[in-house]
Amino acid sequence: MTDLRACIFIDQLQPQTLAYMSTWMRGTLPRAKMAAQIVEMAPGLDIEALTDVVLKSADVRAGVLVVERQFGTLQFHAYSAAEVHAAADAVLRSLDKRQEELAAPAIQASRIVTRIDDQHAYLMNRNKMGSMVLGGESVYLLECQPAAFAILACNEAEKAACIKVVDLRMIGASGRLYLAGTQADVRNARDAAETALRAVGAV
Repeated sequence: MTDLRACIFIDQLQPQTLAYMSTWMRGTLPRAKMAAQIVEMAPGLDIEALTDVVLKSADVRAGVLVVERQFGTLQFHAYSAAEVHAAADAVLRSLDKRQEELAAPAIQASRIVTRIDDQHAYLMNRNKMGSMVLGGESVYLLECQPAAFAILACNEAEKAACIKVVDLRMIGASGRLYLAGTQADVRNARDAAETALRAVGAV
């Protein structure tokens, strides 16, 4: 039985969110301000058949296709939001699902750590692929399920505040997000990220 865990529309990919994804993306690279859709499902292998549906239904390009231990994840994008919507509608039709039937994302953890110690910053930077955390900065930490929602949180936070994307994990059992900046900007980023996640649940 296929479980559609997430079907997330992003109206405009923000520069840091886009750049971070591009560090490990193996498909077609998107450009800034493109619209994008992220689909997560179980069992993971079902994402292959769904990718076929997407690419044959609209003029979109696939950037991420990952089959991992439990879940499959697909990200596709286009300059035309209408094409992205058309492909997403094809996904829902093929699975006989409606957007409003999908489970809302859950926030597992949400923390702000203010004025990071130099040693702590060093440890965080050992595992990051994005910008570096500097001692004295504040950090927003988010964990959510399904994992794919971490990219929505990141993209909306970047729209709302002058922050640095330190780490973004959107594949696996849980999504994780690390953002750094001033205390005020990190709080604004948190509010934007969590408002976006809660809005999905309100649909």
